[in-house]
Amino acid sequence: MKQFYNSKSLLRLSFLFVLLFSVITVVNSCKKDDDDEFQDHMVQFEVKTTTGGEIIAVVTQVGTVQNTIYNTPLTPVTSPWKSEEFFVNSSQAQVNLDANADMPDPESELTINLWIDGEIARTVTKKGKGVLEASIDYSFLEP
Repeated sequence: MKQFYNSKSLLRLSFLFVLLFSVITVVNSCKKDDDDEFQDHMVQFEVKTTTGGEIIAVVTQVGTVQNTIYNTPLTPVTSPWKSEEFFVNSSQAQVNLDANADMPDPESELTINLWIDGEIARTVTKKGKGVLEASIDYSFLEP
């Protein structure tokens, strides 16, 4: 009889350990994953020239959506040019800014900036006379 009681006790104790292990496993599996989730970022493009510089064209691209703005008499693009602020989800991965401008002298500068969340994330400056081109490529997926 005592042996039967001990085996019952051992069975109950084993059941208790299995139940405790199951609860710990469930709690650990419900913890938040360490993976970074995609998030929204405020993005703005900017193109500037020194005095006398004339912006010829600005090309922006977010993900696969591209927009080209040409400087024409009907739609002039004046310096400094800034896009509206807009949200981009980091799942879009890539944003690009390209610009070209006709500069009057060797000391002239074409500067393009990519603003993300209110701070300049990337900037490129080209210096010289004639048509200058500048380009920024930015990926949210790269560190």
